[in-house]
Formats: sequence, structure tokens, C-alpha cells
Amino acid sequence: MEEQNLHIHPPVITLLVVTLLIGGFYLTGKYLEKQDLNPVTISVDADGKAAAIPDIAVVSFGVQTGRQSSAQQAMKILTGKMNDIIAVVKQQGIEDKDVSTASLSLYPAYDWDEGRQIPRGFEASQNLQVKVRDLDKIGAILSAVTAAGANQVGGVDFTIDDPETLKAMAREKAIAKAEARAQQLATQLGLKIKKLKGFSEGGGYNPPMPYAKANIMLDRAASGAVEEMAVPAGEQEITVSVTMTYEME
Repeated sequence: MEEQNLHIHPPVITLLVVTLLIGGFYLTGKYLEKQDLNPVTISVDADGKAAAIPDIAVVSFGVQTGRQSSAQQAMKILTGKMNDIIAVVKQQGIEDKDVSTASLSLYPAYDWDEGRQIPRGFEASQNLQVKVRDLDKIGAILSAVTAAGANQVGGVDFTIDDPETLKAMAREKAIAKAEARAQQLATQLGLKIKKLKGFSEGGGYNPPMPYAKANIMLDRAASGAVEEMAVPAGEQEITVSVTMTYEME
């Protein structure tokens, strides 16, 4: 039997190399395709709360003159009463920077008779906002200003002078809860936490807590001497919500 010699021509060799390269790329691509290049991540949410007793109150009160014969008379009465009120406020140790005018108005008064407008003089009013830093003085201040002529009380708003400290406490609690939940979830999934990938925060300081927002018209002639009233401050709560995303391995 004669020995046969195989002769591979150069074009055939080139074609074979190209075929092997293409096949290699195909297999590599298929291998990479099977690999999950995106890391597994988990996200957890948690809330943290912190409470504190308010340390500031904003008290609103003022004077309404009722109908007077002229605008000048209405303003004269208003000015006299407001000067007396501001004087007793300062006697309670309130500084000038903590006293501000919330509203001031002068307007004509009318009656109506069978569709006809009848002028009845003028009315004036002014309302103050007083920031009280010693909450034990709220009742004394309200009693003093009503005794001095205030016949409107708009309300008492309690607030916290430095809410950021309370917010930081709430955030710390929220982060601790989120970390614990992430660890628990990782254990249940048979994974380990590799690193923190994302963080977001919501919530924060709540608006001032109102004690009484409705206007109270005080009739000193009918009520006589005004006793010092109790104004409980209660507690204010701050809630911070966090979302934390972890990469797993």
C-alpha cells in the first residue's frame, strides 16, 4: 500500500486559523455570557425616631379696638394698649429681638340696612409674636398681657431651638436598624455583605407643634382678673428615614 502524503496549501492553513479563532471567540463569549457580571445588591429601609421636650414657644396675642368714632381714635387706643402690653412682656425678661409684629391693620366699619352701606367708624388691630425661651413663663406672660389689655390670643407654637442634634440621633437609630436588617437578609440569602453602595435619607424635623391656633376673644370686663394658666409643652418627635444599598458576595 502506497504511503499517501497530505499537502495543505497556504490558503487552507489561513482558513483553518481563522476558523479556530472565530470558534475560540464564540466559546469565550458563551462562557462570559453565562457569568453574571452584575453584582448582587440588596436595599433596606428603616426609620429612626428621637423625641425631646420643646425648649422654645412662640406666643401670639394682640388687641382689637372695636368700633371707634374715627381712625385717629382707633389708632390712639390701639397704641396705648400695645405699649402697655409690650412693657409687661419686657418685664417678664423677654428681649427686644424676640418681640415682633405679626399683623397691623386699620379698617372702616360698616352696617348694612336694606342693602345700603352705613359707615360706623373705624377699627384697628395689632398682633404680636413673642418668642419665649423659658417655657415656665408662658402662663405668666399670657396672664400679664391679657391684664394689660390684650383681647386676642392666636396660639402657642412649641418648637426646638436646635433640631439638628435631635435629627442626628434619629438618623443614628435608623442606620443601625438598616444595618441589622441587611445583615439578617444576607444571612437568609446565604450571602455576605461586601460594601455599602448607596444611601438616601428622608423625613426630618416636624413643624412646630401648635397648642391652640384658634383665636380667643377675651372679655376682661366679663372675666375679671385673669388667672395664670397652665400651658403644657409635651414632647416633639423627629423621624428620619434611610435607604441603604449593599453589594453582596
